[in-house]
Amino acid sequence: MNADAPFPDETGNKGRFKSLVLATTDIRPKPQLTHVELYFLRKQVEHWIRFGHPVHDHRIDDKSRVVSFETNSIFAFVRWISNGYGTLISRIDIVRAVETGEPYQTLPFVTPGGDILLRIHGWPKVQQVLDVIDTIEKLGIDPANVSPDYWRHVHNRLTANQPFRPYSREQHKAWLKRKRVAP
Repeated sequence: MNADAPFPDETGNKGRFKSLVLATTDIRPKPQLTHVELYFLRKQVEHWIRFGHPVHDHRIDDKSRVVSFETNSIFAFVRWISNGYGTLISRIDIVRAVETGEPYQTLPFVTPGGDILLRIHGWPKVQQVLDVIDTIEKLGIDPANVSPDYWRHVHNRLTANQPFRPYSREQHKAWLKRKRVAP
């Protein structure tokens, strides 16, 4: 066989229609997923998602799994670790999954990372964030659809030990309208 001859395709056409197939193939990059490793060993290590809408949930074993989020989705990732003497780590991160090529911050157990909207550690402040999430849910609003600016506001105010504004239905309506017209 001639080394310069085109490779035959599965129909035996020696590549005559290869360019036609390539021309009709969608070569746009597939959206990148953000993967979060979850682990749960009761009273020792607990990594869990407080809110968000994973598109994939891959169970590795009875203690660990990996959940994946689509681009621009928002989720809350809670990490808590303790030993026989008490809590070592308690933190919550509210993250927006980023698009391919978009800058991002790294975060343990999150691949590739994300746009961190809120990053709080220490159980008293983590509990405050969990209470905010509960309050938003009582309004009938999915926390994953809350304005990213609001999560940044809560982060900044808690970090400065200052009170923060509650999220309202009016603020949520304004966010949804802004989202519709923003590029």
